[in-house]
Order: sequence, then structure tokens, then C-alpha cells
Amino acid sequence: QVQLVESGGGSVQAGGSLRLSCVASGYTYSRVCMAWFRQAPGKDREGVAAIDSDENTSYADSVKGRFTISIDNARKILTLQMDSLQPADTAMYYCAAGRACSDYEGDYNYWGQGTQVTVSS
Repeated sequence: QVQLVESGGGSVQAGGSLRLSCVASGYTYSRVCMAWFRQAPGKDREGVAAIDSDENTSYADSVKGRFTISIDNARKILTLQMDSLQPADTAMYYCAAGRACSDYEGDYNYWGQGTQVTVSS
């Protein structure tokens, strides 16, 4: 049973930073893509950042230069460092795992429960 558990969300003022973590367990595939998605109220879920088993990364244009995705493969912990946060970053953030990286949520088989990030101006 694959489980993804996020933590680290919270409230911060614009310009501040937060660090999200996702602990993965039960994933037995040798090749995996881990990603962060977010969903703001009234909007579709969107891909934020992804990292594959070779630690190649990709980012949404809206977060490039501000967010950094990383993974500790030994401990199976995915991290999203978010700097220079803006009110537009306010959303529920989800950790996801799949066989290949993409920004399409349908390509991911496993999801965490989400952690809320709120950025005030």
C-alpha cells in the first residue's frame, strides 16, 4: 500500500518562505516520478514541480526561480522549498507519485491528503 503524507503547510506573509515535505512509503517501483501539485479554490489542480529517479527536475513557469524540489531517495522524502511566496501561491498542495513525470494529474497513481499554504499580502 503506497502512502504519501505531506507536512509543512501554513500561513505566511508575501515574500516569506515555507518548506513542504512528503514522506513516501510502500512504493516498490525502481523508477518513479514524484511531484507537487496545487489547487486553489475554484481552480483546476495544476502541476508545480516534479523530480524523477535521476533527479531531473521541472517547474511550472509561475514558480521557476522561487521554488526548489528535491528528494532524499534513501529516506523517500520529497521536499518543496518555497521562497518569495506570493498571494497567488495560496492553495492546497498535494504530493503525487507516478511512473513518469508530467504536469498532467492523470499520470500520477498515488496522492497525499494535501497541506494548505496561505500567503497574505
